[in-house]
Amino acid sequence: MSDMPKKQPAPEDGGTFRFARLLKAWLSFSFTCLLLGAGIMIVLLLFMRSQALPVSKTEAASEMYDVHGEMIEAYGAVKNRQSVSLKDISPKLLDATLAVEDRTFYQHYGFDPKGIVRAAWINLQHMSKVQGAGTITQQLARNLYLSHERTWSRKIKETYYAVQMELQMSKDQILERYLNQIYYGHATYGIGAAAKLFFGKEAKDLTLAESALLAGIPKGPRYYSPYYDMDSALDRQKTVLQTMVEAGYIPQNEADQAAKEKLLILPLEEHKKAVTAPYFRDYVRGAAADLLGLEDKEFVESGLRIYTTMDLKAQAVAEEVVAKQLEKYPELQAALVAIDPRTGYVKAMVGGRNYAQNQYNRALSSTRQPGSSFKPIVYLTALKEKGFTPGTRYKSEPTTFTYDQGRQTYTPNNFGSAYYDWIDMRTAIAKSDNIYAVHTVLETGPDRVIEMARRMGITSPMKPMPSLALGTFPVSPYEMASAFGILANQGVRVEPTAIVRIEDRRGRVLYEANPKQETVLEPAYTYVLTQLMESVFDQGGTGSRVSSVLKRPVAGKTGTTDTDAWLVGYTPELSTAVWVGYDKGRNINNVESHLAAPLFAEFTERTLESVPPKLFPVPEGVVSVYVDPATGKLANDDCPGSRLETFVQGTEPTEYCTQQPGKSDAGKAGKGKQKRSWWEDLKRWWSS
Repeated sequence: MSDMPKKQPAPEDGGTFRFARLLKAWLSFSFTCLLLGAGIMIVLLLFMRSQALPVSKTEAASEMYDVHGEMIEAYGAVKNRQSVSLKDISPKLLDATLAVEDRTFYQHYGFDPKGIVRAAWINLQHMSKVQGAGTITQQLARNLYLSHERTWSRKIKETYYAVQMELQMSKDQILERYLNQIYYGHATYGIGAAAKLFFGKEAKDLTLAESALLAGIPKGPRYYSPYYDMDSALDRQKTVLQTMVEAGYIPQNEADQAAKEKLLILPLEEHKKAVTAPYFRDYVRGAAADLLGLEDKEFVESGLRIYTTMDLKAQAVAEEVVAKQLEKYPELQAALVAIDPRTGYVKAMVGGRNYAQNQYNRALSSTRQPGSSFKPIVYLTALKEKGFTPGTRYKSEPTTFTYDQGRQTYTPNNFGSAYYDWIDMRTAIAKSDNIYAVHTVLETGPDRVIEMARRMGITSPMKPMPSLALGTFPVSPYEMASAFGILANQGVRVEPTAIVRIEDRRGRVLYEANPKQETVLEPAYTYVLTQLMESVFDQGGTGSRVSSVLKRPVAGKTGTTDTDAWLVGYTPELSTAVWVGYDKGRNINNVESHLAAPLFAEFTERTLESVPPKLFPVPEGVVSVYVDPATGKLANDDCPGSRLETFVQGTEPTEYCTQQPGKSDAGKAGKGKQKRSWWEDLKRWWSS
């Protein structure tokens, strides 16, 4: 029998065979890796389960100091904490917290992979850590064992500890512990203490509306606490309620009904006792947290040392004076801001009469019209940009002004319908004449005035209208104090500063202020305007009622609207803005409209009582001559009642009030000098 050749496989069969062998090898390798990975995972989980969790980190109180190194407050020194079991917490609060913080809490194993991927994508887009994906377990791990630094290494540790907690504790135990340590602001930790603080009830008795409000606070106690901002708190409550609807915890009609429920929130107990600078502390606390990128709880427990610009003595005087002046007016409010114009340091801040009742900071609020206290900015612009001088004259009489190329009219009135015929700028400022101010703003240009206000640090919205001259666009006392500080500081604006330096618990400097300085305009213009504004406190001026209180040179301007009373003024060392009025819906009467001036005067004198009185320094580029108030020309012996007036050099008058035959200019000038008052001579001698 002959040998038959063996049949060779077709090329296609060889390729299939090789593919099958590769697939078999790959499956074998994958299965081996899977078994090995599962083994490693089991060993790792057993190891994590057997290891004790870290010791909870020690929290350190953050401290705030005044400009002299005196402690103002230790934020975390006193804590309001009350532990409750999960069964003693309202189910509505549990649902609200889970809905807004971690909907899949009972399904995940400590971390949410989908959330991590979503957050990672957003962070990669921004090339920074801008969004977290923390579950409730991760939040608890971070709060108990880690710092709050925003790094990837901390996130990895946080996830590791979260899984370890899930292995060693039940879900209910984790949720209970979380709800007992979460921060609700106002040194309050845990839902038990929060329910007592805000509503005066046990956690188990919270309604749906109350639960939704409380569940929204931990996201940002500084923003969503009703003690700081009720509107934001209620907006956040509605967000929580809608989230509960989307998560299936409640129907829409229940959410709508809860959103309409009126909440009875108790007064803030921790501030019923007298505390110093509560509004300033809140302002600095928010500014520091923003500078360092910290949440409220992180700020309180990070052991920071915050060195501020506030002077505790000046602050105490401000609070005492406000309380004294408003004692007979139980519903009237006030605000005060004082800034050192040389450094930009905020020395004192009062945002209202009673912080325990209302935490709204009126010193920072841009909701009130400054009235005539805005006029110096108009006159400063006219002096600089339009060549006005103290001798520029307009007729004070009922006037209808046209603007917008004649398409519109504006008819202002003087207070009490008092008019003064032809007047110069000094009289207009002292008497607060509205007609003169509107003439000035229209001649100068409202756009130029707004530009000057912006250069002086006023950022509130304004429109180029004739009423701008009368302060009809709201600004904040903070802005006004800073702007007038430029007049006190010879045209130089120093950026307002409340925080000098922030250090961590080890003394490492995390932030140090470097206020910007900018020359807004030449000192000659601010000096001329300052000399004019001193007349506000002279006899016949709108601030003359407090002239006996002031023992030093002071320049300023009053302002009154139907709802507001202002006095903004300054010395070389201190620029202060005072506002008095009601919060809303109520006008001030004639007596109440006069309270800003004594408040300003007493604060200024008491704060500077240890500082010798100083005249405003005379810069180069100004000249002082005697003028005839009736004509604005140079005075001589034929012009009775001459007055020493200061001008930017080159803008002073060159003609005399009369020219009688046989009398030389020298003789006229010599006679004029005899009219000089001893006080003016002393001021000129002292300044030179």
